[in-house]
Amino acid sequence: MKFTISSSALLSLLSTTGKVVSSKNTLPILDYFLFDLKGNTLKVTASDLETTLVGSITVESVEREGVIAAPVKLMLDSLKEFSEQPLTIEANEDTWEITVSWKSGSIHIPGTSGLGYPALPELAEDKIEVALDVDMMIGGINKTIFATADDDLRPVMNGIYVNLAEGLVTYVATDAHKLVKHTAEAEVSAEASFILPKKPSNLLRGILLKEDDAVKVAFDKKNVVFYLKNSTLVCRLIEGVYPNYNAVIPAANPNKVIVDRVELLNAIKRVAVCSNQATNLVEFNISANTINLATKDLDFSYSARESVSCAYEGQPIVIGFKSTFLVDILSNIETPSVVIELADSTRAGVFKPLYDEPQSANTLMLLMPMMINS
Repeated sequence: MKFTISSSALLSLLSTTGKVVSSKNTLPILDYFLFDLKGNTLKVTASDLETTLVGSITVESVEREGVIAAPVKLMLDSLKEFSEQPLTIEANEDTWEITVSWKSGSIHIPGTSGLGYPALPELAEDKIEVALDVDMMIGGINKTIFATADDDLRPVMNGIYVNLAEGLVTYVATDAHKLVKHTAEAEVSAEASFILPKKPSNLLRGILLKEDDAVKVAFDKKNVVFYLKNSTLVCRLIEGVYPNYNAVIPAANPNKVIVDRVELLNAIKRVAVCSNQATNLVEFNISANTINLATKDLDFSYSARESVSCAYEGQPIVIGFKSTFLVDILSNIETPSVVIELADSTRAGVFKPLYDEPQSANTLMLLMPMMINS
């Protein structure tokens, strides 16, 4: 293998694919990139067995094709030190040594055979294929990923549940304390669902920012493949039955608050400084177009209060929420104002963005209340 390539282009490709690599790999070969050069196309693969990303780039000149595994850390550390310039990369198929040469020097890096690199999984014949809008996918992931869990006992909650129905795609994430449901209009006819793990979800939203067209998505019961412009992302799905999230969303919420989102968010951050460090409890006392926020820590004898103006329809209500979860939810709503719907102090609060015009996507965020100790 021998070819010439731009240093910055190669670094960009390796930096993106390298995000897949785990710090604790079970197989030594997974600490390597797989370089596969055919014609003038270089494919670079990185994998942790659960998630595999294959990126491709057109190289400037090719003298010899070939396949070799190159160490991830050494390749990235070396390329970070170069300004933009052409690099010649040559692999010795007898010793597996990789030589990176430039105008005034060279680096010699020990590689290895690529024959032991894990093969990409094949999808079943009954796989489902759909084309999804890029912006819709980015919105769905961005709105929900913060609500995913880290729960070894309930692994289905460690990812984003994606449900396809006639004309709609629904993204759901929950950690049993908070829940986010994001529904968007889409040109889909298939009725199916899968649970996308958190790691590939994070990778995907970064890669999607560079995409322009609709993304082809194919999946079966075990794996999903995203076919992107210059890369292919393959990941193992979380298997299991996702909780019935609709059952926990209150149907009737007679108490309705409309409040400036940023004003409420900043007020919560201020009073949360004096909340109990174990519970982070913030008390909401809502009546007469005012939200009275209160926190206290009896162990250290400090407390805080602040009032926030709002538009309120309903009976006076006192309810408690965890401040860190409130900050998460309000930070992930982009509208200037937010609607908070409440049933009573024992049922979940529903948070919705307030738009001036009808939207093609709707987001609902739910937060379970906390008991207030008097």
